[in-house]
Amino acid sequence: MKLKILVGTMTGTADYVAQAIQMDCADLVDEIEVLMMDGLDIHAFGDASEQGLLHLICTSTYGAGDVPDNARALYESLDAQPRYLGHVRYGVIALGDSAHQQTFCFGGKKFDERLQDLGAQRVGEVWCHDASSGTMAEAEGTAWCHEWLARAIAAA
Repeated sequence: MKLKILVGTMTGTADYVAQAIQMDCADLVDEIEVLMMDGLDIHAFGDASEQGLLHLICTSTYGAGDVPDNARALYESLDAQPRYLGHVRYGVIALGDSAHQQTFCFGGKKFDERLQDLGAQRVGEVWCHDASSGTMAEAEGTAWCHEWLARAIAAA
């Protein structure tokens, strides 16, 4: 099984989480690819011919509950170029700050909603990290990913 982590970030935190997962979870899957969302569109999710591919959206939230600037083109392409994504199995790591309660982790939640609307199959629940918690997103993200990958592999 291959894991493709798509990273949306403004300050680098989501990238740090993705890099930590790439190093810490390498023994669980055949390959882990980390891709910044810059310049990507809906085609980043491939097609039904790609067997054994699992996607992980790892994104922060920016501004008033928006996706990061580098994720905007990919996010908007899910509406502008819609196609059925029933072959896509994915998970979401959503980073946010509960000090912004009205928009907490909306970057990841928005991707999740749009992917489900296109028929993609989420594995597990969206995992939200709170920057105000005082915990390291990298450490908690890798622990969550270990459990999530075990669930995804078992369900494959």
